[in-house]
Amino acid sequence: MSTTQESYLIGLIGDGITASLTPPMHEAEAAAQGLHYLYRPVDLALIGRSGEDVGELMRAGRDLGFNAFNITHPCKQIVLEHLDEIPERAAALQAVNTVLIRDGKFIGENTDQSGFASALAAELPDAAKDKVVQLGTGGAGSAVAYALLDSGVQDLTLFDLDLDRAKERAAALAPHFPSARVGATDAAGLEPAVEQANGVVNCTPIGMHHHPGAPIDLELITAEHWVADVIYLPVDTPLVTRARELGCQVLDGGAMAVGQAVDAFRLITGVEPDRQRMRVHFLEMLADQQP
Repeated sequence: MSTTQESYLIGLIGDGITASLTPPMHEAEAAAQGLHYLYRPVDLALIGRSGEDVGELMRAGRDLGFNAFNITHPCKQIVLEHLDEIPERAAALQAVNTVLIRDGKFIGENTDQSGFASALAAELPDAAKDKVVQLGTGGAGSAVAYALLDSGVQDLTLFDLDLDRAKERAAALAPHFPSARVGATDAAGLEPAVEQANGVVNCTPIGMHHHPGAPIDLELITAEHWVADVIYLPVDTPLVTRARELGCQVLDGGAMAVGQAVDAFRLITGVEPDRQRMRVHFLEMLADQQP
């Protein structure tokens, strides 16, 4: 049982993140757990700093008594050189989005990866994982691909408009999962790959408010597929909407966003958060942002 004597000071370092939903989501869960928990954005744009200053900002935060930082664009790679410890999966991804401060040391974690994995396990525990197609291999895509393989996917096909990037990501992942097949495909190979797949995962920006549409021909999706999307603005992307209409098992982008927060909260506090409560609060905040 947590007590009100426990207190935490957390920061989010990134560019243009003042309106992020992560701080209020953490603070609401902490209040429900009886924790004193103050989470503040450190918006590089507002304080006239660049991503290169992330190490200096973390050291200043450590001196001021911060317990941890979440790290977002453009600092997820830059921060690596300022860490004292980094686990294998974060090292493999070459990206960190959570930094714990323990005994004066900076310890990196990647809850992009673990957040998707935990969301997949919680929301789609029975999803078949023989063959999966992932669309997009950028920042989020790298973490999701690792999570899929770590969750037991046996055959992962990566598609990206930049085929070389998809091939590079496949080659980087393969040594970490020697029992799985990791490959890349171009547009010509995408349709047959989707037809043979159990699951389809969208890690592209297509479907966001500012990038409307669907990342693939929605006619390729059938009721036999499970579908995941990392986009949560909006939660109901055209891909998610179509999948639900067909009766597919669906993991929307809100689940990954909440999964990241759940894992970061647990790492920071050692307290088990209530995933469902955090998801409800997250969706309420999203609804408040709608025009």
